[in-house]
Amino acid sequence: MAKKKVTRKELLNAPDEFITFSGKLLKIMATYKVQLLYAVGLLILIGIIFSGISYFSYRSEGQAFAMLEKTMKNYEVSLKKNGSEKAFKEIKNDFIKIIDKYSGNSGGKIARIEFANISINSGDTAGAIDLYRKALEDFSDNQTVKNIILSNLGYAYEEKNDLKSAVKYFEMIVSEPDTFLKDEALFNLGRIYAAMGNEKMSRDAYKKIVSEFAGSFYLAIAKERS
Repeated sequence: MAKKKVTRKELLNAPDEFITFSGKLLKIMATYKVQLLYAVGLLILIGIIFSGISYFSYRSEGQAFAMLEKTMKNYEVSLKKNGSEKAFKEIKNDFIKIIDKYSGNSGGKIARIEFANISINSGDTAGAIDLYRKALEDFSDNQTVKNIILSNLGYAYEEKNDLKSAVKYFEMIVSEPDTFLKDEALFNLGRIYAAMGNEKMSRDAYKKIVSEFAGSFYLAIAKERS
């Protein structure tokens, strides 16, 4: 049995958050407690969902999001009643249908990410990694969402205790010009390098937070560890 990992909640003494969709098409509430699930702003998501969508595709998008909303609600009910593993089995085929039918739509692409997160919550880390990799192709032209997926991949590989792969994905975020999640990626690199016994690289990661992200949520801890 794998040893219990320290969650972000335990590390930072703050509640975990997850992607929240709202409005007529989506209203998905956070139910996940795994360390890799965290917040994405509502306005960013609305922009992702509707940017570049033509008038004639609204109906298809609406159908995709309606199916996703229904599936997520069913998952939430089953999760509370039966636990993560049984809930995952009950909604697995529904997610596959959404992804297969609407793979070219924003709804189908977001469904892939949601399904990956649920897979992690149920213990199917390998399945989640495969879904996240495909999602990288879906959002290759949107750096914000790409960083979210890269970060989730980093956490997923850490869950597998494949720290070298986890480092690779967090480093990819750090190497991008977009600053979204970069301070969190540096924080995670600091943790993981320390776990790997590389204290110098760990301190260097924390020092970058201190020098480049004065308003970071991780600043106080980074100062202590740099």
